[in-house]
Amino acid sequence: MFRRTRRLAVLSALAATAIALSACAGSPEPVKTSTGAPDPDATLTVGLVLEPSNLDIRHTSGAALEQVLIDNIYEGLVTRTQDNTIEPRLASDYEISPDGLTYTFTLNEGVVFHDGSALTSADVVESYEQVRTDETLQGFAEFAGVAEITAPDEASVVITLTEPNQNFLFTLTGPAGLVFKAGDETDLQTAENGTGPFTLENWTKGSTITFARFADYWGEAAGVAEVVFEYIPDFTAGLNAALDGSLDVLTAVDPNLAPELEASGEFLLTEGRTTDKATLAFNNAQAPLDDVRVREALRLAIDHDALIEATGAGETLYGPIPELDPGHEDLSDVAGYDPARAKELLAEAGAEDLELTLTIPSFYGTTVPQVLISDFAEVGVTLDVEPVEFATWLEDVYTNKDFELSYVLHVEPRDFGNFANPDYYFGYDNPEVQRLYAEALTEIDEDASAELLAEAARLVSEDHAVDWLYNGVTITALLPTVSGFPVDSINSRIDLAGVTVAGE
Repeated sequence: MFRRTRRLAVLSALAATAIALSACAGSPEPVKTSTGAPDPDATLTVGLVLEPSNLDIRHTSGAALEQVLIDNIYEGLVTRTQDNTIEPRLASDYEISPDGLTYTFTLNEGVVFHDGSALTSADVVESYEQVRTDETLQGFAEFAGVAEITAPDEASVVITLTEPNQNFLFTLTGPAGLVFKAGDETDLQTAENGTGPFTLENWTKGSTITFARFADYWGEAAGVAEVVFEYIPDFTAGLNAALDGSLDVLTAVDPNLAPELEASGEFLLTEGRTTDKATLAFNNAQAPLDDVRVREALRLAIDHDALIEATGAGETLYGPIPELDPGHEDLSDVAGYDPARAKELLAEAGAEDLELTLTIPSFYGTTVPQVLISDFAEVGVTLDVEPVEFATWLEDVYTNKDFELSYVLHVEPRDFGNFANPDYYFGYDNPEVQRLYAEALTEIDEDASAELLAEAARLVSEDHAVDWLYNGVTITALLPTVSGFPVDSINSRIDLAGVTVAGE
């Protein structure tokens, strides 16, 4: 499953920093995978960048929660694999009626919550009824088409929709589909009561979250006794923590720093696919970005290939749908690199000598802002960069929409619906896009649905609603004693049940 990624060295060599690191380190010896037997009492220490502000995945959005809680602490009727294939989880199987309106799930036997109480269909019904009726819960909007949720018996759940929804089963793989104990009074901000293979042992805010193996888990027991998530403030600190022996696994490795990890001879490096969309958001509802000419000019001013060289890894992406999601097509014809045309558009819009502010979570570093500052300067746009804590970004940008430009990784798969939601922080409102998206959801045929999504995606790109700087790849460094650690899509979830650590 794991592979040494020689392409990492090639990608990273495009950046001056990586060249210097490689030159100093020389050619590393191949790292040998451990052949020792898995230690069931092992602790796995994983370095992550983005710490959640609280643990209430029902009321709080963001990948920081989904990444560590889904499948590890909480489970739904279904889940998704690394390549976004849907498969049963708490349900042993499921059926969808030919008209796409009725979903029938059969529960696995012997499932218990972490407090010891047995899972029944009543827990599922209450969990989903709450999502359907409580607008404060994650997934409320996605449950708008749910007509009825019933439990014919203790082991069966039937969900009936008002109209077909291509994304409904996929929705159940996220926070909306998680199952909680009926009537439970656990404070989800700081505690949990899930059904997953791990329990929450400790959370030291600003430092670590620790999971312990759940002894009464209904499925196969977790391969390690304990998982410690070390939250690290920036990429360089992550590198240092890995090199000083503090970590078994470092996720989200900066490609420019990957050669130093490789040169150490201590780590295996894997490169995984993602649905990460490095998004330069425009506030479409605020001048001067309410003018499509200004938005197009900013996109044309960006040399996306050079930006990817600077970041060290990634693929160009000129529209809202990445390759792993239905509806993807190459939209590079919409906004290629053309600074001369960008200047013309800014002049037409009366926006010469424009000054804009970019709000960016501070942990993303300076590489992308530096490229944008340089590219925008070439067309007469001055870019001021405002690094903020992620909690501040959530409050100011995501919630209050108080920004001009913003940069953030949108890691969620199948999130095109953001562009069909005029209340989303982009402030983008196109009725035709909304119509096409609605038709794509209700279309039963998957291929026809994907065609409608592709049509809508082209409109979004032609409106220059945002700029997609690149489609990210994820680089993970792990000790050779670690086996089974996921490779793909780990920025949105990391299922750790099958991970093992070899003993001495």
